[in-house]
Amino acid sequence: MSSTRQPRQVILKTAAEIEQMRPAGQMVGETLDELREMVKPGRKLSELDQYVIDKFKRLDVIPTFLGYQGFPHTICASVNEEIVHGFATERQLEDGDILSIDLGATIDGWVGDSARTFAVGSISEEAQRLLDVTRESLMAGISVARIGVRKGDIGAAIQEVIESAGYGVVRGYVGHGVGRDMHEPPSMPNYGRPGSGMTMRRGMVVALEPMATVGDPATAVLDDGWTVVTADGSLSAHFEHTVALREDGPAEILTQA
Repeated sequence: MSSTRQPRQVILKTAAEIEQMRPAGQMVGETLDELREMVKPGRKLSELDQYVIDKFKRLDVIPTFLGYQGFPHTICASVNEEIVHGFATERQLEDGDILSIDLGATIDGWVGDSARTFAVGSISEEAQRLLDVTRESLMAGISVARIGVRKGDIGAAIQEVIESAGYGVVRGYVGHGVGRDMHEPPSMPNYGRPGSGMTMRRGMVVALEPMATVGDPATAVLDDGWTVVTADGSLSAHFEHTVALREDGPAEILTQA
């Protein structure tokens, strides 16, 4: 789940604490893998949400998003022009849609947070390219994220991949630190100037989550007070991983099965 906050103080984790975060991250990655197999034309968004509710209850996992500042669902389900924070309603998916699912899990007090955008049936070449570029931008940011680099270097790497493909970078919603709270310092914009911003430090755990648009990246919020959409109605994609800076070298992805 993206943050709009500008938190104040970075919270560093020990190597042992990062290991304690791993089960929540793995749970999120595993569950997104399972949801990927369920995403198909005719599927209701509410069915995907219920699947997670049932699984997490069975395994005694806390759904991080449910009830967060009043959010009413376990997953964020955002379709087509919906960028992030979409509701898991009775809406049925249609062939050609794209669906972003953002998911958080809390295990033993530690949070894992990740998002992917899935194709529903057969999608257009433009939609597939948007998914590919947005995923590539996330991996570019992760490859740069390491101890000693500046925050602007990471954002710039993400921005370069998206904008060089002709797409827009959503600026009003950004990544964030992750730990015992879903939104911890620092904020992690998906844009930046190389060599600018704070220096990344050992023990930082952050969620990088680029959101890209086919058209103008300006956003609007629907009447539900949560669902963020592209103002011009163009398609949007969203990918996210929680990563840890433990040792010298690239960040370690925590949110994969």
